[in-house]
Amino acid sequence: MKKNILINSAINQVRACITEDNELAEYFIEFPEKEKIVNNIYLGRVTNIVQGINAAFIDIGLGIDAFLHFSDVDESLESSIILDEDDEEEELDKNNSESKKQEDIKLRKSKIDSDKNDLATFSTKKSGDIHINLKPGQDVVVQVTREAYSTKGVKVTSKIAIPGRYLVFLPFDNLLGVSKKIKLFQERKRLRYITKEFTSKEYGCIIRTAASGKSQEELENDWKYLKSLWEEIEFKIRKHNAPNLLYKDVTLTKTLVRDMTDTKVENIIVDSKHIFNEIKNYLNWNSPHLLKKLKLYQGNKSIFEEFDVEKDIANIYRRIVRLKSGGSIVIDQTEAMIVVDVNSGKSTDNEQELTALNTNFEALKEICKQIRLRDMGGMIIIDFIDMMYENNRKKLFNETRRILSRDRAKTVVFPLTQLGLLQITRQRINQNIAEKVNEICPTCKGVGKISTSSMAINDLEKWIKRFKAESNEFKLLIRVHPSLAEELIQGTISKLSRLMFKYFLRIKILRDDSLGLNQFKVISVKTQKDITKEYLNA
Repeated sequence: MKKNILINSAINQVRACITEDNELAEYFIEFPEKEKIVNNIYLGRVTNIVQGINAAFIDIGLGIDAFLHFSDVDESLESSIILDEDDEEEELDKNNSESKKQEDIKLRKSKIDSDKNDLATFSTKKSGDIHINLKPGQDVVVQVTREAYSTKGVKVTSKIAIPGRYLVFLPFDNLLGVSKKIKLFQERKRLRYITKEFTSKEYGCIIRTAASGKSQEELENDWKYLKSLWEEIEFKIRKHNAPNLLYKDVTLTKTLVRDMTDTKVENIIVDSKHIFNEIKNYLNWNSPHLLKKLKLYQGNKSIFEEFDVEKDIANIYRRIVRLKSGGSIVIDQTEAMIVVDVNSGKSTDNEQELTALNTNFEALKEICKQIRLRDMGGMIIIDFIDMMYENNRKKLFNETRRILSRDRAKTVVFPLTQLGLLQITRQRINQNIAEKVNEICPTCKGVGKISTSSMAINDLEKWIKRFKAESNEFKLLIRVHPSLAEELIQGTISKLSRLMFKYFLRIKILRDDSLGLNQFKVISVKTQKDITKEYLNA
């Protein structure tokens, strides 16, 4: 499969896409005012421990506390390393060879405490009850693993991992792992052997998929670079107080180049001289052999139009995506999950089961494509067209697993239910595209629908009733949207007239285009002040 990385730069955003065999496969967008924080490392402070949900909340300076689940707590913060303060001092005096281990404990900013009864616990099937050495007010080093979304804050871990080109550096572990995507036993064995030659027991690492076929020198250079990064972080930990940013991950463009430029990537095509030079400098010291793949696009057309992906990008923002056969998929997002509905539309065959099967398979291909393009995360429920035969349901399930196996995010697919529902869970790291580019509508408050004019007039009458109960004034100026104004004043005996007679008020209606269709603003004629909020239902 041949891949290209296309990068487009505009005044207020950077867009990037990955094409596979000339078809759009992945899409990314980054806004300068909303920087990426996944993989950033912070010195945070514990604000609260909630045993009921097995989590701690950490202030990392973002305005809303980060969520640290006990399963994401590094082993050094578990009871296995807890020492009495006196014992710790003795250990440091007695045995200098252990100084690095004790310094690591200090670098985690963990408060050493010998009383396990005061500590939170976390039950696991493998290890039983584990005591978590975290307390409110304590400083701890954490790394962001998931961006904030909806009402949820960012998710963090104290298991620090710094990704490089070929290795992932583990400062708090001595593990030496190899990516599962490297299948050949001999290559896995070779990589382990050459990596052991230059790594030390005090740190660990995971060998990435991109390391396959690379020399010891290339891996060692990556190790030295990552180790120097960690030494800079250590310096900041000693120097700064919480909350503080210790390490910022590379930009979107550099991340793509670092993580995606394997042997299958033919070209990295950029339409911005600034980003072109930025990537060029990055490749010069990181991966000089890839410089020949970097190209500056200077055509008259948009780079995405030139490579015929702009139409596919437009589909990413649509609720309804049309299928070639005449059917469609409808994508809706709720607080808890994303729901996809498959419709047959005009797609028909002689047999109902055949129609369902063909449409479902066509829809499945598009859905899997949209999952990757929109970066959907969490729980995804797909409502396929009902099929009578179990064999057809199994085919659909197996095909879903096959297509999603190419996804870089971790996905789990569950068999179809009797109702034709297929459940997918997908690793959530970043906000999905819809969350990045959309804001809550001030009129409908995110519902997607607005109240009818009759409901708006009903709300206005409730306001007037509360106003009359608490005020002696009888003259009001009410601003409303022109369409609501028409609803109030039309008719022989208008709704406005009835309101004035009923509540003994003199009301003047003014049209205001700036207000929503179901909004109103009330001005006191006596004081010339906006009194709307004073009499709203609490």
